[in-house]
Order: sequence, then C-alpha cells, then structure tokens
Amino acid sequence: MKAKNALTCAAIALCAAGAMASGSVIAQVRGLAMLDRLEPGDWELRLHDEASVPRRMCLRDARRLIQLRHPGQNCSRITVEDTDSQVTVQYTCRGHGYGRTQIRRESDSLVQIDTQGIAQGLPFAFAAEARRVGSCTS
Repeated sequence: MKAKNALTCAAIALCAAGAMASGSVIAQVRGLAMLDRLEPGDWELRLHDEASVPRRMCLRDARRLIQLRHPGQNCSRITVEDTDSQVTVQYTCRGHGYGRTQIRRESDSLVQIDTQGIAQGLPFAFAAEARRVGSCTS
C-alpha cells in the first residue's frame, strides 16, 4: 500500500513539474502583470497598414487591448504566454466569435499588437502599434 501511495505521489509531482516547466500554471497565476505596467491615458492605435487612420482610445485598463474586435464583450480568456515583455491571450466570446492576441511591450507607453480571429462571422487579422499620447480628456 505504501508503495502504491508513493508511486501516486511521484506521478502527481511529475505532472505538476511538467506543467510548471511549460509555463501553463505560472501564466495563470501571474495574471498578465505586464499589462498592469502600461501607463493609463490617451492611446493612439495605428494599424501597420499604411492606409489606416489612427484611432484614439482612453485606456484605463490595458486589458482592453486584448479584445480590440470584441470591445466590451464578456469573453472567456486563456493566457497562453505571460512574460515581462509579452503576453498572448486566446479568448472566446460565446456566440460572437473569438480571437488570439499577442501584445509585446517596448516601453510602458509603447506596445506592438498582433491579433486574429472571427468577429461578426468574419475573419480578421491585423498588426498595430499602440502609443500613449497623453492624458484622457474625458
């Protein structure tokens, strides 16, 4: 009986170590801390497409950058990557689509965003730069 319990404990320990080494457990615990370091304020979002017009947004919580094509929707999220300089989040908005967004921090006021998914039944994919340009006016 003791041998069986020892083997069970060893198997659990190996699984936990494997999950921690892969980052999946750590990513869930850390909670996208990199986004908390971004400065709140007025941000300008510029698509890497030369023809696009820059869009401004008052950013109080940088997690808004995760769901640019599903703004304000209550979506489930899975953290795929969470480091000091980059986060990748996959999200599903039941009945409204899904997406996968990668945000790379260059500074506390400049990030690069890569996102793709389905919104309103249509695919989307774009790369953009978001830069803090001042304080929110409203």
